[in-house]
Amino acid sequence: MPRLAVFAVVVCALSVAAAVVAFVEGSFLGIVWVLLAGVTSNMAWFYVRKAKADKAAEAAAGGRTAG
Repeated sequence: MPRLAVFAVVVCALSVAAAVVAFVEGSFLGIVWVLLAGVTSNMAWFYVRKAKADKAAEAAAGGRTAG
């Protein structure tokens, strides 16, 4: 898994925990944490899919030989 995807997953997990704590305490600030969790989740998926696509493109380019 790419390093940026790992960082995004860590931030996502921390923001979910912060959202739970905020909602338990009765604060609506948890909405901001939920939104941050959504953004970081999408970032993680993006970087994982990008790494897979890059690896597939590299394998396809490596399979071709000139001449």
